[in-house]
Amino acid sequence: MKRENPVVTATLVSIFALGAAMTASSVLAVPDQPKQWEKCAGIAKAGMNDCGSLDGSHACAGQAKVDNSKNEWVYVPAGTCTKITGGRVAATKPAR
Repeated sequence: MKRENPVVTATLVSIFALGAAMTASSVLAVPDQPKQWEKCAGIAKAGMNDCGSLDGSHACAGQAKVDNSKNEWVYVPAGTCTKITGGRVAATKPAR
């Protein structure tokens, strides 16, 4: 009768267990795709805004001059803006 190598068996069992654990943890760690997005003003870092400012001082992303300007915004999943200190909902749009 042919005996299996215990090192090979232990290695294979470990690989399968690790794969199962990674699959289970990654499923729980990723939230559902948002159905709605909010323009959240007042939380953008300098140079990290999404698109133009609310007051029309510029029309492009990445042009915020200071952190947390009331006229600079970023998109966040709907329902999260007001949970962020300084966040104010400027508009809501459906996800694509």
